[in-house]
Amino acid sequence: MGRLTPVEGGYELSGRWSFSSGCEHAGWALLGAIVVGAQGRPVDFLTVLVPRRDYRIEDVWDVVGLRGTASNDILVESVFVPAHRVLRNYEQAQLKGPGQQANRGPLHRLPFGTVFTSAITAPVVGAVSGGYASYVSLMKERVRLSLGGGRFAEDPFAQVAIARAASDIDATVLQMDRNVREMYELASAGRDIPMELRLRARRDQVRGTERAVEAIDLLFKTAGGNSLRRGNPIERAWRDAHAGSVHVANDVERALAMYGRGAFGLTVEDNLV
Repeated sequence: MGRLTPVEGGYELSGRWSFSSGCEHAGWALLGAIVVGAQGRPVDFLTVLVPRRDYRIEDVWDVVGLRGTASNDILVESVFVPAHRVLRNYEQAQLKGPGQQANRGPLHRLPFGTVFTSAITAPVVGAVSGGYASYVSLMKERVRLSLGGGRFAEDPFAQVAIARAASDIDATVLQMDRNVREMYELASAGRDIPMELRLRARRDQVRGTERAVEAIDLLFKTAGGNSLRRGNPIERAWRDAHAGSVHVANDVERALAMYGRGAFGLTVEDNLV
């Protein structure tokens, strides 16, 4: 997290940002930072746009999953950020970003919380879908050397595992597609996107990650010892899905509690809705 100090014409920015996926390939970075007031206390939370020349990247990404994302740290030291490269997170949460004056397309009217969290879950579901396809392909011709022998494909327990995993993957895709589609249709028609829909999208997104992890866990446990080998596609999908599941956007209990608050008519304030 970074700190912003107000100066003439903008802000002075300093800080360190971890988990900056793809930063080596980007010319600019969007970074979140807290505005510090005269008393040294946080007074606002902003997102700032910083060019590559103003930050350095520290290679720290040595992890068990999602290794290919190269989510290294970004470091900024006392850099000036002009006011026109700043967004207030509160305005974004209210769907009133200043850029809407120039960018009137429906995509710019969608909630940041929905777009961001969906973009976190989608790769997890994709990894699990790939793991599922590999599982079916690899296990179809497998012959058991124990447990009475026989073809693995004839095992009713394996058949049930495949059915459960496939259902969880499909449920996730269908729910997430439905929610984003409904939001896009409302935005295209110039209508407001209700909080009920935003909370439903967050609920289904976080449950989608949870379902995907449950699906790959089920497949991994029934794939046998070969799934432990490095490079096995089932093993890789298992590692990547679990790594993606610990992202802040996939805090299941917190996200579900927000949906419950909304269902009870209580106020929900969160940047990821």
